[in-house]
Amino acid sequence: MSENLKRLTGAGVSIWLDDISRDRLRTGNLAALIRDKQVVGVTSNPTIFAAALSKGDAYDAQLHDLRVRGVSVEEAVRSITTFDIRWAADVLRPVFNATNGVDGRVSIEVDPRLARDTERTVAEARALWWLVDRPNLFIKIPATVEVLPAITQCVAEGISVNVTLIFSLERYRAVMDAWLEGLEKAKANGVNLAAVESVASFFVSRVDTEIDARLDSVGTPEASALKGRAAVANARLAFAAFEEVMASPRWQALRAAGARPQRPLWASTGVKNPDYPDTLYVDQLVTAGTVNTMPEKTLDAVADHGKISGDTVRPFYEQAWNTMAALKEAGIDYDDVVRVLEDEGVDKFEVSWKELLETVTAELGKA
Repeated sequence: MSENLKRLTGAGVSIWLDDISRDRLRTGNLAALIRDKQVVGVTSNPTIFAAALSKGDAYDAQLHDLRVRGVSVEEAVRSITTFDIRWAADVLRPVFNATNGVDGRVSIEVDPRLARDTERTVAEARALWWLVDRPNLFIKIPATVEVLPAITQCVAEGISVNVTLIFSLERYRAVMDAWLEGLEKAKANGVNLAAVESVASFFVSRVDTEIDARLDSVGTPEASALKGRAAVANARLAFAAFEEVMASPRWQALRAAGARPQRPLWASTGVKNPDYPDTLYVDQLVTAGTVNTMPEKTLDAVADHGKISGDTVRPFYEQAWNTMAALKEAGIDYDDVVRVLEDEGVDKFEVSWKELLETVTAELGKA
């Protein structure tokens, strides 16, 4: 077992795999990653499922049965994806039990086409929660303004949620507020707060991708010197915001009633710029009480040559604020950056969902 991964988990970071497929499950690959690579959770999204369905024969038997039954494409997609999620949840159940429900979690996302519709998001979250029927499930809900009330409603009903596509500090604070309100309503409803887990997925690498391009357009030496620094600074300040909420009387009252923290989760941690260290968004975001969900390529890189050297978040708040101030001075419009990233994130998942539907449509149409 990698000493780097041991050090990472020893520092209080939960390692989750940002990928799932039927092939991983049937070959025992996921079980091996849990045993050998410290993996204690799994996240999925429409892009991951679209990729899984597009190759290999792992889904052929189920697709045959769905074809014979004459089900709709929408029902087929839900049957396929929830089958994988349920299987992964069962593989991770020992981790869930051993960590008292903190880890051993698997996430499934609501239809991304509902990202601006609270009522339909809540309805689908309920359906997925019932359909998978595993206590170690997370329902992924996007952090768009329009569906923030869905976070509150789901938590109030005892549904554990993974709030995804968070880019801005302001939106992250709104997410935490929606989560707290949900817990308060759950408490009033008599829900066991200790059974309601949540994570908030703060996206990392895409921030650098967008801001670096804008810094290139600025074209000054000062702007160039800021490349590759925005994403880590943004994430570190998100954790500072999390700590503020954890110190609030509002949270302390809920904690006394049995509630658990909504852990920050670093998502999109695969490095997209080959000029940067491939473990950048792991090495620089180490702090206790967080989750880092990684593609397997990043996981392997960390295991091989990651530089895990203590807390790389809490001691660097002032540096992070200075970086954000310098970006503003260079002409980077942060509010516009995070708006573009959210819109692109929703659009990309919609495209992947459509690809998934088209793949299944073609499979169901085979003779």
